[in-house]
Amino acid sequence: MKTDYKHIFSPLTIKRTTIRNRIAMTPMGTNYGETSGEMIPRHINYYVERAKGGVGLIILENANVDYPVGSNGTSQIRIDHDSFMPRYYQLVETLHKHGATVAIQINHAGASASSARTGVPTISSSNIPTKAGGEIPRPMTKEEILHTVKKYGDAAKRVQDIGFDAVEIHMGHSYLLSQFISPVYNKREDEFGGSVENRLRFPRMVLEEVRKRVGPFFPIIVRISADEKVPGGNTLEDALEYLQYVDEFVDMYDVSCGLNPSLQYQIDSNYLPDGWRSYMSRAVKDKYNKPVMNMGNYRDPKVVEETLARGDADLIGMGRGLIADPQWVNKVANGEEDMLRKCISCNVGCAGNRIGVNRPIRCTVNPAVPEGDAYKKKHVKKPCNVVVVSGGTAGLEAACTAAEVGCTTFLLEKEDHLGGLSAFISQLPDKQRMKDFPKYLINRASKLHNLFVFLNTEATVDKIKALNPDLIVNSTGSVPLLPPIKGLHENLEAGNVSSIFNMINDVVAGKYPEEACQGKKVVVIGGGAVGLDVVEYFAPRGAQCSIVDMLPVIGGQSDPITKCSTAELFEKYNVQQYTSTALEEVKSDRFVVKRSGVVEDLVFDYGFMCLGMRSNNPLLPALQEAFADTNVEIYTIGDSVRARRIIEGTAEGRAVLQMLEHKGFIDLD
Repeated sequence: MKTDYKHIFSPLTIKRTTIRNRIAMTPMGTNYGETSGEMIPRHINYYVERAKGGVGLIILENANVDYPVGSNGTSQIRIDHDSFMPRYYQLVETLHKHGATVAIQINHAGASASSARTGVPTISSSNIPTKAGGEIPRPMTKEEILHTVKKYGDAAKRVQDIGFDAVEIHMGHSYLLSQFISPVYNKREDEFGGSVENRLRFPRMVLEEVRKRVGPFFPIIVRISADEKVPGGNTLEDALEYLQYVDEFVDMYDVSCGLNPSLQYQIDSNYLPDGWRSYMSRAVKDKYNKPVMNMGNYRDPKVVEETLARGDADLIGMGRGLIADPQWVNKVANGEEDMLRKCISCNVGCAGNRIGVNRPIRCTVNPAVPEGDAYKKKHVKKPCNVVVVSGGTAGLEAACTAAEVGCTTFLLEKEDHLGGLSAFISQLPDKQRMKDFPKYLINRASKLHNLFVFLNTEATVDKIKALNPDLIVNSTGSVPLLPPIKGLHENLEAGNVSSIFNMINDVVAGKYPEEACQGKKVVVIGGGAVGLDVVEYFAPRGAQCSIVDMLPVIGGQSDPITKCSTAELFEKYNVQQYTSTALEEVKSDRFVVKRSGVVEDLVFDYGFMCLGMRSNNPLLPALQEAFADTNVEIYTIGDSVRARRIIEGTAEGRAVLQMLEHKGFIDLD
């Protein structure tokens, strides 16, 4: 071990269980399970990869204790019946072989379930939905509460019998126990509602039953929303008060925060700094003198080490960070920080897939979440030259992947740097975390001796021909979309309005300090991700922001975390939204728009055109013509196909493997 991070790599003992280091994989739903509730081999491999990567404690995603009423997804794992035990045993046995300590979170969704999926009515403390517009639940009867207490106890006993090292009980995040604890949801007038003691009665009964079933030496972890971050919800001070009613049964607190309406704090938005929640775990630890786990955008090992050294937490939980890089712990241990594939907290492939559209999780920066880097064991069967045109994130992923399986790879980049649009956008203050991905790719490329990078080199047909390509990867990206609207091009050229490219260059040049934004009228045309980036910059700096889009919703394609964050931003800074509104004309100091048949002027001090991006393929037609009668394959990826997100480009960059298989250079299983 080459690391100086002595706190990260010190063991921690809870009861009779010792964890090898201070990094824990937090429980995160994956949608990898079967609809039966059982785990499949690919799902198991997902956890095995993180154990191989050196994680100290792995807490499996939440398992349902009472099916179907307690289910929170279409493929949530279950632990409500003995039939699920053998598969869990296989998993735990394998994870133990790789040195990990293993727990599982057991849970009941309550009103966070969906009757459309479960086929039964949802239940809760009261008839309050867990989010705006959500399904109205039915208040639980006392008999149902007692039944559920027993279900938790039965599940915990199975956990112990399977061979898990600990069990976690979820008391936060708008799930059933949280629905009793939080005054936002609990409006009962019986012994389970009203006072703090009454609201904690059901959770206390659950923990008491669990302790009775597993005995005094089996560790019980409790996850809490220490600050619910919603009006009328429990604050940190409230949590410190209510924990007294359950503390005698708890061995470690997993200190999280947020409810469904404050999802951007529960699943941290990208602008929140590493370790921003550590004050919460410190407060719980100081009052109750129990080990505490904390999570919150931890990406930088230096911040992790400092948090542990201060005593703010005893374990650091990483969720999305370990989706992005299952080898995070090993890389830090071996002094390979430059090769950390850090999560950029975009929330697209994880929360966006699972919560947003009910898909299995994926990752923007890691195109092989369950499989890991198994492809690196493959090697080309015969010499192969790959030429990659342009070095954005998609092109870099393709170039690195091709080189890693043995191709002689050439990357031609017309600029004097790599990273493309991701590196450019990351110059915005709230997008700083995004720069970690191109930085990782550049470091990865630099270690590959068969990958040759040519900067300040504009690709031409002749240059590419000289490299004798077997495969050409076209990844020239995208440029701003500028439709033929009256006055648009003239005012862009005159500098009266700006594109996102102009805006970022101006931010970097210092044109928009806070004093230059105060009170200014900012109008943004386009309510997609690019337009939201502009508002995200100007609104907190005191500008009066308006955003215009032809669609009925601003940011409708955003992931659920960004939607919550955007709603909070708009409300806090009174951002004016013009939906179902068309741009008619651009003038030097105003946009002429039409809404519901009415034409009006939106006067601005700063006007921005953010109508999205379009694919940019300056060389592709010439390449197709030049190599038409050859055996050379041209593979177009990323925004060169059409303007999309980083995640699609990364996946297509890795899919260069399938192109090599198709051409007979490599065999894939």
